[in-house]
Amino acid sequence: MSKAVYGMTAVPVKREGLHAAAAEHGDEGAAGTAHVAGTSGTPGTSGTAEVPVSPAPAEPVTETVTEPVTDSELESELEPEFGSEPEPAFESRPEPEPESRPESATEAEAEPVPAVRPRARTRAEPAASSGPEPDGEVTSAFIPLEPLDVVPQEAARVSPPVPVSAPAPEGTAEQPLPPLDLLARLTNSPPPPETAARSGGRRFKIWVPLFLLLVGVLALVQALRPLPALVLADGDAPASVTLDGRFDAPWPEKGQAAVRVEGAGDVGTFGAQQPVPTASVAKVMTAYVVLKGHPLKKDEAGPSITVDDKAVADGTSENESRVEGLTTGTRFTQQDMLKMLMIPSGNNIARLLARWDTGSDSEAAFVEKMNAEAKALGMTSTTYTDPSGLDAKTVSTAVDQLKLAEAVMRFDAFRAIVQLPSATIPGLPKAIVNNNDNLLLSPLSIKGIKTGSSSPAGGALMWAAYKSVGDKTPLILGTMLDQHVTGADPNGSNSLLLVKDNSRKVIEAVRAALTEARAVKKGQVLGYVDDGFGTRTPVVAAQDAAVVAVPGQRLELTLEVGEKGLPREARAGTEIGVLTVGTGPGAVKVPAALGTDLSAPSFGDKLLRLP
Repeated sequence: MSKAVYGMTAVPVKREGLHAAAAEHGDEGAAGTAHVAGTSGTPGTSGTAEVPVSPAPAEPVTETVTEPVTDSELESELEPEFGSEPEPAFESRPEPEPESRPESATEAEAEPVPAVRPRARTRAEPAASSGPEPDGEVTSAFIPLEPLDVVPQEAARVSPPVPVSAPAPEGTAEQPLPPLDLLARLTNSPPPPETAARSGGRRFKIWVPLFLLLVGVLALVQALRPLPALVLADGDAPASVTLDGRFDAPWPEKGQAAVRVEGAGDVGTFGAQQPVPTASVAKVMTAYVVLKGHPLKKDEAGPSITVDDKAVADGTSENESRVEGLTTGTRFTQQDMLKMLMIPSGNNIARLLARWDTGSDSEAAFVEKMNAEAKALGMTSTTYTDPSGLDAKTVSTAVDQLKLAEAVMRFDAFRAIVQLPSATIPGLPKAIVNNNDNLLLSPLSIKGIKTGSSSPAGGALMWAAYKSVGDKTPLILGTMLDQHVTGADPNGSNSLLLVKDNSRKVIEAVRAALTEARAVKKGQVLGYVDDGFGTRTPVVAAQDAAVVAVPGQRLELTLEVGEKGLPREARAGTEIGVLTVGTGPGAVKVPAALGTDLSAPSFGDKLLRLP
């Protein structure tokens, strides 16, 4: 709504002040007029109303009432060109708009007065009053600021109306604009249109930094992860080697047998390896258990063992091998007891040692120990039911007994005893003779081990022989079981002769065939060092490996890491392990070295490795 601006201002005056103001203009006592600005009911029209001023309150003062405006509107509508500071605004209250009076022609043609905008009264007053107001009441009246006959040129100019934006509907709040729209409004330019290129660029700016951050984190994690352990693997390297040539052992027609060259490995086996009675060969396990529990040095006598009544009584049996002439309370050393066990194969001595070892009156606890040791040695087809082997339910195989022979021959005291063809023991009425004497006295360098014979078992033999080849003298071990003669065989005595004869043939053939051969050449690839990143560094033999074996024998190759472990990086030729050719205590060992340089993994390898 447009409003006209006038050169008037509202000031509070008392009623008697009106008469004084009129007197100053020379109109005192006469019917004078005061020009008061006002607005008509029609926007854009303006005029002056003459208000009579007289000392008598015969007619109430009629004042022009303006529409209520806010302080901010007043300040915005007053132009700085007037050159005067705004007067303090009175508290305005809304009041009804006064009725407009028709303007006369004289008023319409009157000269314009100085443009002074009327201010709203601080308090609403009625347009007409029926009676006189009390004296001293404060009222508002419009008086000219300058003489009415002086009209400055500036008064002719009227400030243009200031557009006022419509207020927002009550209960609604303006929503914040998107950043691009806000920027466009601030710069008075519309936002650029949305295009696929702009969307792609925005996504690029958002996701590319995130992707680069993720890549950086993953790279750091990969670089700091612990390195995988180095592994010494065989790869495609052979796990065994077979010597040139061929060897055919003179195996018996029946039964079962097995031969091994200590250090080189198995020469071969014969027959079905099914459990059969072992007879007195079982005493080898009895000696093994006693020596494990009560070890002796080579010439050590050991503790004393007292003969009990049961050992004396068992010595009178006629249907088993025994040591005769024992007396209750007689004391013998452990070494002498082992001689009586192994040389003449005394069953009563085997039972006495079992009771002494366990400190009981029964051999049952000792038998349990025999079976436990058999299990520990890997003798899976062996069962012991008594310490002497007289019980036919004590069974084993040639292969299982070969494992026991290799283990028991490591005791120096045992080897010294079983190679004796006979022995004289203080306290016995006569010398004891080995049942294996004819083999022990042969030029075949046979050094034991134990014979066995019975009707169920037939003839059985566990033997040991030596053969020097160059600067090496390997131990040859063999077992032969279940040898039966045709015809009369009291207590297996004839079958005992058969097994010794068949064993002699095998011993002669093996000793004759033994030779030293190169099993591994220097520089031969034995395996690889795997660094866990897909790189394999070859490991080679640092020198030739020569073994004593028979032609055509298969030798196992075992590659092991050295005491210092595997290095992360090393030059070619660095020894990192040991190669073992063959099996057993006499196996040949040669150093294993790197065939090429072993390099540490690069930074790229660390980044690209998979979990």
